Amino acid sequence: MPNPQSTQRLILASASPRRAELLRQIGVPFAVAATSVEERRGADESPRDYVLRLAQEKSRAGLAQAHSQRDVWSLGADTLGVVDDQILEKPHDFADFSRMMRLMSGREHSVLTALCLSGAGAEFSEVVETRVRFRALDRALIEGYWHTGEPQDKAGGYGIQGMGALLVASIRGSYSNVVGLPLETLAEFLERAGIAYWQTGMKLGVSSP
Repeated sequence: MPNPQSTQRLILASASPRRAELLRQIGVPFAVAATSVEERRGADESPRDYVLRLAQEKSRAGLAQAHSQRDVWSLGADTLGVVDDQILEKPHDFADFSRMMRLMSGREHSVLTALCLSGAGAEFSEVVETRVRFRALDRALIEGYWHTGEPQDKAGGYGIQGMGALLVASIRGSYSNVVGLPLETLAEFLERAGIAYWQTGMKLGVSSP
């Protein structure tokens, strides 16, 4: 584990409350940077390349906001679901959500999360995949879950850490990856950057870098 006296600062280049909560869970102080990155897949871009590019662009944008500060690292991340080579992002409306649920019903899909940690003239990045199998979903279950209000802002249309857990039959791989931040990979990145985790007695989240 890194030296608990480390002075390195971390910027979370994401507005995701789930990623912020995961950082607090492992005791990492951070600031949040509001970044604006266009999320549009290139014509010949694979899902892995697409999610990695978004994470890298977010990380670099967060770092650019702290250009005058030393010992700062920026964490960018992006998550999407994939089934039959179709990308499942946040649903636009109920029809889009219902389509995604039917695609995933009773079968496995992939959840890809890309991480990128930039700073001190270095950059670490990786795409982590988890395989999630859904239960068979009927119309009543799909409609009922939609009306909870939870799916609207979730990549793939569900939150495994919330009420969407009841849709899941099994997972293969990192659970936290499905939530939006693979902690196993992140720990390696933090250690390489000299950023301490398991810090106690500190304010673990602030509003801006």
